Amino acid sequence: MPTPCWIDTHCHLDAPEFAADGLAVRETARAAGVGHCVLVAVQRSNWRVVRDLAHATGDSYALGIHPLFTPQAQEGDIAALRAMLVQWRDDPHLVAVGEIGLDFFVPALTTPSARARQQWFYAQQVQLARELGLPVIVHVRQSSDALLKVLRATPVAGGIAHAFNGSWQQAQAFIGLGFKLGFGGAMTYERALRLRDLARRLPLDSLVLETDAPDMLPQWLYRTAAERAAGQPQGRNSSLELPRIAQALADLRGIRAQTLAEATGANARQVLQGLPAWGR
Repeated sequence: MPTPCWIDTHCHLDAPEFAADGLAVRETARAAGVGHCVLVAVQRSNWRVVRDLAHATGDSYALGIHPLFTPQAQEGDIAALRAMLVQWRDDPHLVAVGEIGLDFFVPALTTPSARARQQWFYAQQVQLARELGLPVIVHVRQSSDALLKVLRATPVAGGIAHAFNGSWQQAQAFIGLGFKLGFGGAMTYERALRLRDLARRLPLDSLVLETDAPDMLPQWLYRTAAERAAGQPQGRNSSLELPRIAQALADLRGIRAQTLAEATGANARQVLQGLPAWGR
């Protein structure tokens, strides 16, 4: 039986948590079967860093302005993003505009002015993706309906709803717009009943796998406040955890890991068309 080859469609290898050993962690994950990763940028200052990392590791990348970084972003960053996307449009490692989106969960971002700022940056980046024929990787946190409204008004070449946690109806709406739904560590928590039900029942051809490393810890890495106070360090998520996250999803669906690897890999390549044919 072949060893499953996985695609991590969302990770942040440039994060400070990987400053000391990021390249080594990436190679360890590759040896564990994670054949390909999509490295996702979050702000102007890390666009070139993410691109250089993707070239160094043989992975793919996406460029964008994350909603959490819109307070410090400048309107001129949109023009800079457009210039970089145009400059690197023929780079086979560039696969999407992202991470973009809306976050209506973080209190500081829920004031009327903060929401309006998020929505402006999001709409501008969706328009860029439409102009350049690129898919988008969208951050979805208590914001599905607002995200969908813009995508209906400005259709793009599909994309990924990262860390999807909406309703069944919202899932169907994203799928109808040509999106795949990203599932990762949050699904591994036994108390995440609604999310696990979605992971179990959604069409297999709508799912992709992700880690959001170093964030979105799977259950086995999470430490409670009491455990941290007792000296147990909080774990660091990485692409190395993807095979175990994938096995949790395969178990939920009652399918073989190889079947899941083939399906989610094909789904990722369908929506991010620059990914290598076999995820390696």
